[in-house]
Amino acid sequence: MAEEIATLAGGCFWCTEAVYQNLRGVKSVESGYIGGTLPDPTYEQVCSGATGHAEAIRIAYDPAVIGYGDLLDIFFATHDPTTLNRQGNDIGTQYRSAIFPHSAEQAAEARAGIARAQADQAKPIVTAIEPDAPWYPAEDYHQKYWERVGERNPYCMAVIPPKLAKLRKGFAERIEA
Repeated sequence: MAEEIATLAGGCFWCTEAVYQNLRGVKSVESGYIGGTLPDPTYEQVCSGATGHAEAIRIAYDPAVIGYGDLLDIFFATHDPTTLNRQGNDIGTQYRSAIFPHSAEQAAEARAGIARAQADQAKPIVTAIEPDAPWYPAEDYHQKYWERVGERNPYCMAVIPPKLAKLRKGFAERIEA
């Protein structure tokens, strides 16, 4: 079984990670930081907006079960790709909407995914396609956040259930039983 990697930034990584945790073909989801200038940044440094990193997720998946295009379609359906450097109340470049392709094929699929998603948007999509860059896993307490403590966090309770509802509505066949 081959494994490929997708790296996506769609705002708060707790919220994006929760969407991908239980999809068929997804082997793992890791929260982390990408696209900045400071080596091995901390959460506090990234949150300052000064490092240039995005909060992102790195998805290990089996392309025979779920394709990169499917991951992108879910990405565009479960966050707002039309707001620059913002998702809801989270504001700053660390919350930007971005795709970090790992190959020329993924870059082409990212462009096609944006074109598909634009048909469902009234405003222009501002999701950036950025070059692959060093990946820095987030601190352990950020990993599987929704699964571990999210339901006790009012912010997560306000943001994640609507994303999961969109996932169930549009991609029910992709969710593991």
